[in-house]
Amino acid sequence: MPATISTLEELLIDQMQDLYDAEKQLVKALPKMAKAATSEELQQAIRDHLEETTNQVARLEQAFEHLEKPPKAKPCKAMRGLIEEGSEVIEGNAREPFTDLGLIAAAQRVEHYEISAYGTAKAMAEQLGQDEVVALLEETEEEEKAADSKLSDIAESLYADAKIASSMEEGQERPARKPMSSPRGTSARAQKG
Repeated sequence: MPATISTLEELLIDQMQDLYDAEKQLVKALPKMAKAATSEELQQAIRDHLEETTNQVARLEQAFEHLEKPPKAKPCKAMRGLIEEGSEVIEGNAREPFTDLGLIAAAQRVEHYEISAYGTAKAMAEQLGQDEVVALLEETEEEEKAADSKLSDIAESLYADAKIASSMEEGQERPARKPMSSPRGTSARAQKG
């Protein structure tokens, strides 16, 4: 049974242990996502974020050091679930660009979880006057926000491809619209003018 949390510092450490495990899970999951992506831009964004995530693990280790606590992971069930959802996309049979859009959706859920978790931990560190820890957590929070924004940009570029793929799947091009005929009497008035 876990120890009872009775101070804000203990709660901060608990939150950081959760994040530590979450980041370590991502270090293992991101290469699989990069391999499954078909867009070169998405593959590169995921590889870049893998490098950032490795640095984020080290940054959390520094934060533990500032708090004079050993870096220790506590199983992050939320990240496990989010990664499982991403695995479903990888194992699915979606066509291009829908696999990439599904991967982006899964990755953005991860980013939003991390933005929230780092923001909360940072607020706790601020309350404790742990300026060094605040700076470390804030740096990671900003990286997570930037990664989320980058994923949104990539998704925007893929939506046009998704529309084309969808219309091709329907098996036909959409017929051109005929101009609407004018209401009765309008053309007669136009002719008088």
